[in-house]
Amino acid sequence: MKFLDQAKVFLKSGDGGPGIVAFRREKFIEFGGPDGGDGGKGGDVVIEAVDGLNTLIDYRYQQHFKAPRGGHGMGKDRSGAKGEDIVLKVPVGTQVLDDDQETVLADMVEVGQRVVLLRGGDGGFGNAHYKSATNRAPRQSHPGWPGEERWVWLRLKLIADAGLVGLPNAGKSTFLAASSRAKPKIADYPFTTLQPNLGVVYVGEEEFVLADIPGLIEGAHEGSGLGDRFLGHVERTRVLLHLIDGTQEDVAEAYTIIRGELEAYGNGLDEKQEIIGLNKCDSLDDEEIAEKKAILEELADAPVMVLSGATGIGVPPVLFELLRRIKDAKVEEAEDSAPGRRHPVPVHLGERTMAEPGKELQLGNDHLDQDHPADDEDDEDDNAR
Repeated sequence: MKFLDQAKVFLKSGDGGPGIVAFRREKFIEFGGPDGGDGGKGGDVVIEAVDGLNTLIDYRYQQHFKAPRGGHGMGKDRSGAKGEDIVLKVPVGTQVLDDDQETVLADMVEVGQRVVLLRGGDGGFGNAHYKSATNRAPRQSHPGWPGEERWVWLRLKLIADAGLVGLPNAGKSTFLAASSRAKPKIADYPFTTLQPNLGVVYVGEEEFVLADIPGLIEGAHEGSGLGDRFLGHVERTRVLLHLIDGTQEDVAEAYTIIRGELEAYGNGLDEKQEIIGLNKCDSLDDEEIAEKKAILEELADAPVMVLSGATGIGVPPVLFELLRRIKDAKVEEAEDSAPGRRHPVPVHLGERTMAEPGKELQLGNDHLDQDHPADDEDDEDDNAR
C-alpha cells in the first residue's frame, strides 16, 4: 500500500429537509387544521480515528464528501428522517487543518476518537408550526436550513515513542532493520528512504515504537526535500536518536545542520531528549572513532554512543538507553497530568496577568492593607453610636 501523509478534501454536511403543508383529513371532520410535519436534520460530517490504517491514500482518489440531506416532513405531524452521517476513517495521528494549513480543527490521537467537523442543517418547519389564533390554516412552510461546507487538509503525523533523524545515508534505515522487524529499503546511496517507516523494537520483555524518516537536508524546515512534512512525523516522539555517519569527513557539520533544522522547524523538536550516535564504526579504526567522538562530545556537550547498524556493534546499549529515556518521559508526563498537581492559573485583577511556565502565580495581600471608603464610613457610624 502506498504511503500518503497529506490530502486535501472538500466536505459538505447535509441540508435540512423541507417542511410540508398538510391538513388533517378525517371523516366527519370538515376543518381538521394543519398537521404538516417538520423536515429532517441533515447528516453530519464526522471524522473517526481507526486502528489498522497508516496512510491517507484513500483520499487521493476521492476528495469530495457530501452527507445526505434530511427527509421531507409528512402529514399527521410526522417529521422527516434525519440524513445519514458520513464518517471519514483516518489513521491515528491525523490532524485536520483549515484551508490555511495552520489552524488545527481536530487532532485524532486515540483509536475510536470521533469529532463532528460539520453539522447538518436543521429541518424546515411544516405548516403546523405556523398555526395561531389568528392564522388557523397556514399555507406556508420552511424549506430547511443549508448545511456547512469547507475545504480541509488531512495531515498524518505518525505516533511513535522515538524517532530517527540524520542526514541522508546516515544509516537510519539500517539501524531500524537491525533493531526491529521492519524491512525498509536499504542501499548505499542517499535518499534511499522516501517515506517514513515504523518499527516495533523489543528490549527484553518491553517494547517501543521507533520511527524512521527520510534523510534531512539543509533547508528542510522550509520544505526542501519535503523535510517540513517529514519532521512532522517525529513531533509526537519522546526522544530522538540522532545518527551521524562516521565515515564522512566533517561530523561536526553534519551534527550542526540537523540541529539547526530542528531549531528552525520549531514545535519543540529542538527541546526533545536527544541521543547522539556515531554510526558505521565498523568502517573506522580506533583512532578515528576516538577523534570523531571527542569532536561531537565537545560540540554537543553530551555523551556520544558508538555503534554500527550493519554489524550490530553497539546497538543493544543504544536501545536500552532509548527505552530508559522513554520510560522517564512517560513518568514525567504522568506526574504532570496527576489530578492533585497544582498548575498556574491566569487571574484577571484589573489588568490581564499571566503565569510564567513552571511558576505559580502568587497573589499578595497588599490590597487588604489599603483604606476603603466603605470601611471609614462604618467606623464613623460606630463612633457616633
